This record gives sequence, C-alpha cells and structure tokens, in this order.
Amino acid sequence: MKTKPVLISLTVLCLSTPLLADDDCDNPMTDWQPREHLRQKLEAEGWTVYRIKVDDGCYEVKGVAPEGFRAEAEYAPASFKLMELEREDDDDDEKHERNEWREHKTRDKRPTDRAAPGNGIVKGRPAVTVE
Repeated sequence: MKTKPVLISLTVLCLSTPLLADDDCDNPMTDWQPREHLRQKLEAEGWTVYRIKVDDGCYEVKGVAPEGFRAEAEYAPASFKLMELEREDDDDDEKHERNEWREHKTRDKRPTDRAAPGNGIVKGRPAVTVE
C-alpha cells in the first residue's frame, strides 16, 4: 500500500517543524525595554543610530556600526541581545552593477568619432540623410 510513504513524509514534516521556525523575537511586551535605552547602549558602544523600529517582535536598528560599515541589526527588546547583524554594503555590489549597465547602455547611444573598421569591407564612413 501507499500508507508507508505517507507516514514517513508526515513524520519527517513533524520532526522538521522546529527547524523551520523563524528567528523572530518572542519576548512578551510587558518585558520590553524602551527603544531609547537601546539607542543609548548602542551609541555608547560607538554606533551611529539612524532608526529603531519594531519588526517581527524585534527591535530593528539601522545605522553605522563601530567598525565603520552600514548595518541593519535585530535586537531582542527585553534583553537587548543581538539576534542578527547584516552589513548593508553587501547590496552595493548589485547597485554598482546596475549603474555600470546603465552607463554602458547610455554610452552606446552617444555618437562616437571612431574610425570605420579596417577589414577592407567598408571604405570611409557611411552617410545617412533623413528627409
């Protein structure tokens, strides 16, 4: 019968559920500390804090880390424990590639004064008139 594969699949699914849990903060709101306390703590550590907001039950901080890179960090609101730290300049490579593509695209549209290819097929520059 086909019950054995179904039972195995259900067992694997039930056992893997804790692994699929996200990293959200689950502190009760009664235990949360004010955002201003987190701001003071981070600025004392050398951070430049631009914004603190609540996201998925965590305090999400955007700013510049003491090491000098832009960062987005998540802190548990009750204990101010660092949950996740992400460098924001990782996305700069993607932006840089988009800007290069944009420059390349506009560069192709600009008139050029390059000479015609010297392969013997084309003599001189072709002339085009639009009426």
